[in-house]
Amino acid sequence: MYQIDPAQMPNTLLPTMYELKSEDPEEPGLPDLFHWLQPCLLSETFHPPNYPADQIFLAADINLYYDEEQTNRYKRPDWYAVLGVPRFPQERNLRSSYVIWEEKVTPFIIVELLSPGTEDEDLGTKLRDVEKPPGKWEVYERILKVPYYAVFDRYTHNYRLFQLEGGRYSEARLFNNRFWIPEIQLGLGVWEGSYQGTVQPWLRWYDVAGNWILNHQECTESERQRAEFEKQRAEFEKQRAESERLEKERLIAKLRALNLDPDAL
Repeated sequence: MYQIDPAQMPNTLLPTMYELKSEDPEEPGLPDLFHWLQPCLLSETFHPPNYPADQIFLAADINLYYDEEQTNRYKRPDWYAVLGVPRFPQERNLRSSYVIWEEKVTPFIIVELLSPGTEDEDLGTKLRDVEKPPGKWEVYERILKVPYYAVFDRYTHNYRLFQLEGGRYSEARLFNNRFWIPEIQLGLGVWEGSYQGTVQPWLRWYDVAGNWILNHQECTESERQRAEFEKQRAEFEKQRAESERLEKERLIAKLRALNLDPDAL
């Protein structure tokens, strides 16, 4: 559905965002820290059980080149996941961009974080000047045919998810601000809590049991608590063994005081 052709490694080095010039040289950078933290949380909790980690490419604010005929055309999603491609290309350790005509696999899901200046383009409500490149909605829906497209507003905390059906996006019905995606055995929902010292609603992934998948900090804390529990359990076992030893010695002393042989009993 989201794979154009069977995945194969390109024979040449992939072009980077520095080599392929921008269609919009005045494109602004990231507007705030939220646009860095939220993609980090999405990446930390994205662990589909039916895909090995080395066959998943996760990207945040990395150019996505989609038109082989006009190679300067790209979009820069806030976060996206591509399944069934090597996490690290053989030719070099890290990608500086993702080039569709080289990789042959489109993203499985894209997440855009709405901003007042980009909301119309992100939701496809802005009329496009025919002289300008297509907007994000059109590229994701009609050109790349990305199966799932989610948007999240950091100010209103409004979460919407669109699913590709019949070549068009239809808005999915959410349950408690959650949506289950069976192809990856994960769900995406809104969680309110503290991440990197900031308490607010966040998008994050959950498992089949409905549990939020642990992020890096939580994994570290969980491991610390497990180690502490094991330490306490070992201490308890040591104390119990010592108590049993002392009790046995007291019993032996009593038997001998009665001129009884403990070994004969």
